[in-house]
Amino acid sequence: MTHPLYAKHQATLEAALAAIHTRGYWTPYAEMPSPKVYGETAADDGKRAFEACLGKDFELDQPGRSGWAASERSPYGIALDVRYPVCEPSALIAAAEAAMPGWRKIGAEGRVGVCLEILDRLNKRSFEIAHAVMMTTGQGWMMAFQAGGPHAQDRGLEAVAYAWDAMRGVPATTVWEKPQGKNPPLKMQKHYEIVGRGVALVVGCGTFPTWNTYPGLFAALATGNPVIVKPHSNAILPAAMTVKIAREVLAEAGLDPSVVSLAVVEKRSDTQALATHPAVKSIDFTGSNVFGQWLIDNARQAQVYAELAGVNNVVIESTDNYKAMLRNLAFTLCLYSGQMCTTTQAILVPAGGIDTDQGHKRYDEVAADLGAAIDKFLSDPAVATAVLGAIQSDATLARINEAGQYGDIVLASKKIEHPEFPQAEVRTPVLLACDAAAEKSYMEERFGPIAFVVKVADGAAAVALSERIVREHGALTVGLYSTKAEVIDAMTEATLRAGVALSINLTGGVFVNQSAAFSDYHGVGMNPAANASYSDAAFVANRFRVVQRRYHVE
Repeated sequence: MTHPLYAKHQATLEAALAAIHTRGYWTPYAEMPSPKVYGETAADDGKRAFEACLGKDFELDQPGRSGWAASERSPYGIALDVRYPVCEPSALIAAAEAAMPGWRKIGAEGRVGVCLEILDRLNKRSFEIAHAVMMTTGQGWMMAFQAGGPHAQDRGLEAVAYAWDAMRGVPATTVWEKPQGKNPPLKMQKHYEIVGRGVALVVGCGTFPTWNTYPGLFAALATGNPVIVKPHSNAILPAAMTVKIAREVLAEAGLDPSVVSLAVVEKRSDTQALATHPAVKSIDFTGSNVFGQWLIDNARQAQVYAELAGVNNVVIESTDNYKAMLRNLAFTLCLYSGQMCTTTQAILVPAGGIDTDQGHKRYDEVAADLGAAIDKFLSDPAVATAVLGAIQSDATLARINEAGQYGDIVLASKKIEHPEFPQAEVRTPVLLACDAAAEKSYMEERFGPIAFVVKVADGAAAVALSERIVREHGALTVGLYSTKAEVIDAMTEATLRAGVALSINLTGGVFVNQSAAFSDYHGVGMNPAANASYSDAAFVANRFRVVQRRYHVE
C-alpha cells in the first residue's frame, strides 16, 4: 500500500526526479515572498511567529535535558535571548538508535513521503524561518528569505530526489530460479531491505544555517538514518525551527520524533564526543579547515561529508563588455559582505592589462575601476544595507580591520549606518592590490568582504595560477573573462584537472557565487574545499546498505 504522504507529494517528487536528470530550471518553492503564493497574511504571521520565540524557552521535549543555553548574538544588535534545551549527547544518540527501527520499517517510500511533508511545511513557514536566518546570520532580508527558505528547501528536495533515485533501483523481493538440467530447478525467495548505516550528525555553520544543513539532513533521513542536528552556536534558531517542524511531522505520522533531534552543546568536547561515538556513521560538516580536518582524522567510524575553506578566484584576460563585467564582479563581492563560501577572493589580472570594448586597460586601471564600480553600486544606503547585510562574527570584523597589511589598498572598507538597526556592523568590501609573488596574502581564505586584484605575468600565467590555487588550497567557484576561444579552452581544461566549477563571461543577472539547485552542482569533491557535492548520486549512495534474506521455495 502506498504511504499516504508519498501519495500526497508524488507529483513533486516525480518533477524533482526529472529535474535532476535534465538539469534545467525548476523549483516547486517560490523564491519571491509574494502574498499571492504564500498568503496575504504570511509575512505578518511569520514575523509574529519569530518574535514569539524571543526571550523564551524553545521547547522540543527531547530526552536527557540537563539545562538551557542562550548563546546567540544578533549581528543586527537586537536581543534574541532564546533559550534552547541542552541534552546529554549520549541520551540523544540512545533516542536516535531507538527510533531507527521504526524509521526503517516504513520503507523508502514512507521515509521519502515524510521528508517531502517536512519540506512542504518548512516552505509554508518560510517567512518565520527567514527572520530567524536574518537575525542570527546578518543576511539581508531578501537573501535570508531566499537562501534560508526556498533555496534551502530546493537543496533538501534535491537530496531526497537523489536518495529516492538510488533506492528505487533496489527491488523489495524476487524469486531466484536456477535451471538444473534434468533435475528440478533451484528456487529461492529473496528479500532486499534498505537499511540506514546508523545515526547521522549534521554540523551546521553560522552563515547559512539552513542552506548548508538541509542537503545532509534530508539525504540522511531519506536513506533510513536518524539525524542529530548540531547547529552553530550563533545560528541555532533556524535549525531549532527546522527540527521542531520535523518532529511534529514524525509524531503525526505515528513515528518516534527522535528520528530528528537538536544538539545544543556548550563545549567543543561535546561535539567531539558526538562525532566520534561508535553509533554515528555519517557526519555532514560546513566550516573551518581546522575542525573539519579534525573530524576527518578522528571520526574514523563515520563517513564525513565536508565543505571547508577555499580561495575562489576569477581570471580576467579580456572582455567585450567591460562595464557589465565590473558591475557583475562588484555585486559578487558585495553580496552578504563576502560571507558566502562561493564568493570570489582573488581576481587575477595580467600585468600588461587587458583588452576591452573600451580600449586597452592597464592593470592598475582595472583595479581602480573595480573599486569605483563597488563604490557606485553601494552609493545608495538602502541598496547597500539590503545587499551587504551585517557582519556575522567578530573574527570577520577583525579580518577586515587588518586586511590592509596584505596589499595596497585600492578601496578601503567603510562602516555604513543601518537606518533600522543602529547597532548593526555593516561594512563595505576592502579591495587590495598585490603581486602574484605575495602568495601569503591572497592564497589563504580571508573570509568576509576582502578581495585581491592579483598582478600576474599574462593570461597563461593567470590560468596556471588559478589551477594551482584550486589544487593546493581549494575553491568552490572559479570565473573567467576572455574573448579568446583558446583561453576559454585552456581554462576549461584547467578546471577539469583541478575539479572546480567554472563560470565564463558572466555579465548579466547570474553571479559566480550563486548556485541553483537541480542544475548547479555545489562543490565537486575533487579539491580541498569540499570532498562532496550538493548534490549527486555519491552524496546519498553511501548512506544506506542493502541487507538481504533468502530461503528455499517449492
